[in-house]
Amino acid sequence: MTLVQLQYVLAVAKYQNFTEAARHCNVTQPTLSMQIQKLEEELDVMIFNRRTKPIVLTDIGRRIVEQARVIVDESQRMSDIVEQQKGFVGGEFRLGIIPTVLPTLLPMFIKTFNKRFPKVYLHVYELTTGEIIDKLSDGSIDAGIAATPLENENIRELPLYYEPFFAFIPAEHSLYEKDKIYSHELNIDDILLLEDGHCFKDNVINLCNPSTQMKNDNFELECGSFSALIQLAKEGYGMTLLPYLDTLEIKDSDRKFLKEFHKPVPAREISLIHHRSQLKIQLVQALKKTIDAIVRGAIAFSDVQIISPLPNPSKPIINP
Repeated sequence: MTLVQLQYVLAVAKYQNFTEAARHCNVTQPTLSMQIQKLEEELDVMIFNRRTKPIVLTDIGRRIVEQARVIVDESQRMSDIVEQQKGFVGGEFRLGIIPTVLPTLLPMFIKTFNKRFPKVYLHVYELTTGEIIDKLSDGSIDAGIAATPLENENIRELPLYYEPFFAFIPAEHSLYEKDKIYSHELNIDDILLLEDGHCFKDNVINLCNPSTQMKNDNFELECGSFSALIQLAKEGYGMTLLPYLDTLEIKDSDRKFLKEFHKPVPAREISLIHHRSQLKIQLVQALKKTIDAIVRGAIAFSDVQIISPLPNPSKPIINP
């Protein structure tokens, strides 16, 4: 049994195709197939059911893949330990960021990070929280930036900042004349929301009332864009809520529609997350320090109430 054979097994388990796995491993398909066959003969089991399309793992194959992932990760940890000892920060780093954070946060830190760590190749993906967790688990990405808490024992959360919510309320709305609003004044049926899969939608539902049924007799929206929500609010379809960083791009002529909340201000917690078995800790720490230095000054609010994206959440109050 060799590490190469285990790496080939993991590749086939991931891509469910021998040809595709071989391409990503930079070997020929016959070479990869032969090495996996040798491993199966050595173990006297069938790891893959080759008669299905796509190829699937057998029952024993699933257990072998789980252990293979542990062995390959631990072998790679040797190099990681050496690099940490030498103080080397470089190599490929794959980062997933949720859609409601990527457009505002990434431009704030990417140039600084690239300048400080020129030997790092940062590959950024826009992913939902569920996709980030799945890809952290199978090793497809190294870290993620998402709304927390997640309450996942396999995921470690490193809070970056607390981002307050603002209301965008058109002039004809009953709350428009108020200087500041309370969360208990919100009516979930009157709030334009992002489509399912966006954790900010869950934040808003938890802020208002998780048990309230959302309905509209003649209008249903599935939208992944804050800018679209703003335009619809201005057209009289209701109000909406926005994360603080998204309010910075609103036109001066529309800023009169922005309303703050009374303290404690509802906010979401944004964290850098990684799997508990993460290898590239030096890169995780470098990224966190970079973002901390930039964002903490830009988002400095006190008396915020963290609204969780989880069902039935606890809602701690943070007083920085």
